[in-house]
Amino acid sequence: MATKTYQVQGMTCGHCVSAVSSELGAVAGVTDVQVDLPSGQVTVTSDAPLETETVRAAVDEAGFELVGA
Repeated sequence: MATKTYQVQGMTCGHCVSAVSSELGAVAGVTDVQVDLPSGQVTVTSDAPLETETVRAAVDEAGFELVGA
């Protein structure tokens, strides 16, 4: 198991949280996604460490930006 927290910019509401959770949850190996809306932090748990670019692509697909990764 691997857990990493990412900073996502642009999330403002529950729909944003759902979009990010859905896209990251669809990444192969991801077992859990927890989003803290006020801070913009997204914690992803997966079977193995994820490539940052894989996470960035999923966040981008949801319409947001991965920052500081």
